[in-house]
Amino acid sequence: MSGNLIIKNASQVVTCSGFKAKQGKKMSDLGIIEEGAVIIQDGIIQDVGKSSEILKDFNTEGFEVIDAKNKAVLPGFVDSHTHFVFGGYRPDEFAWRLRGDSYMDIMNRGGGIANSVNATRDASKLSLVDSGLKRLDSMLAFGVTTVEGKSGYGLERDTEIKQLEVMKELEKKHPMDIVSTFLGAHATPPQFKGKEDDFIDHIIDMLPEVVEKKLAEFCDVFCEKNVFSLEQSRRLLLRAKELGLGAKIHADEIVQLGGAELAAEVGAVSADHLLQASDLGIKNMAEKGVVATLLPGTAFSLKESYARGRFMIDQGCAVALATDFNPGSCFSESIPLVFALATLYMNLSPEEAITALTINGAAAVNRAQSIGSIDQGKLGDLVILEFPSYRFIPYHVGVNTVETVIKKGKIVFSKEK
Repeated sequence: MSGNLIIKNASQVVTCSGFKAKQGKKMSDLGIIEEGAVIIQDGIIQDVGKSSEILKDFNTEGFEVIDAKNKAVLPGFVDSHTHFVFGGYRPDEFAWRLRGDSYMDIMNRGGGIANSVNATRDASKLSLVDSGLKRLDSMLAFGVTTVEGKSGYGLERDTEIKQLEVMKELEKKHPMDIVSTFLGAHATPPQFKGKEDDFIDHIIDMLPEVVEKKLAEFCDVFCEKNVFSLEQSRRLLLRAKELGLGAKIHADEIVQLGGAELAAEVGAVSADHLLQASDLGIKNMAEKGVVATLLPGTAFSLKESYARGRFMIDQGCAVALATDFNPGSCFSESIPLVFALATLYMNLSPEEAITALTINGAAAVNRAQSIGSIDQGKLGDLVILEFPSYRFIPYHVGVNTVETVIKKGKIVFSKEK
């Protein structure tokens, strides 16, 4: 339990080496070490290299040793966009979508986000912690060692704060690191319909408490037609940045509104969804270093066209991938599904998909200096596959290939056990 661990003889150590997001062609560089080893001491990576070199004169006393012969070792995955703390479920809406109802149609008749808002308001903090732990366990088994979670199913002070406090409690109880995001501007509650500017003022008024209590690292907004306008989104994000929160934005998911351009303008850490992002918006994001976080599971679940991942990378963007796990538009925490969709339908190479779920996912939550790659000085967050190459992840379509998950040098999941 010391966090002292040695992994040796790995067929591949896929380092994804780097301390910032990889843009464009650099996403293909995985920094692979064959017959590799990783030394973790007190939870921190001390060395990485060929087993024959770095372990030649190393005293392994006091270290747990894993022989990873014929297995690939990768950085722990970073799921940089989820809504995993919520009450209730929405299986009926899935059936409605299958018969042709659109996401906005369902929202307009009281389904969608509003449905989850009512259930989350009614849920006790204890029940949200309990369900959150089960969801985190499932994510961990897929190799996720850091997850971002958003509020947004309260749309009023008490429930928004409750969701953020639940995430803080879950981080104490679970080995996974949780990055919290305040998404109070997720939808407009009924009493503010037609008064969206007033609701944005209401959300802005919550920001000081969120910051003072250190409940979130980011502020997000659903910038979309019939939700929140560019100006409303700009006003909220700029105020959040003034108070020290990073900016994120749900951008250009349903219509081409200019959310990608706004993300570049305000210096957002990431812009997410981007199914309808314009060429100009993508160009601006690449120039400003905004991470394009793509959520293929949501497009798949909604039967929508996928974001232009191939085009974004070719334009020099840093692309991340995430699940968007939520009770409505993507009720799935499946990392294998994300890999399959990204490679088969968004035309990312396996190498680009690996980068998107490791170092670029870390950059999308402002943690590329400490996680997302196997580099000296970073946290010892790793996954060991049951196969000899990272290419088995998309190749073994939709099936979990993760055998062991390591968090800060400690084994926190083992398929064998």
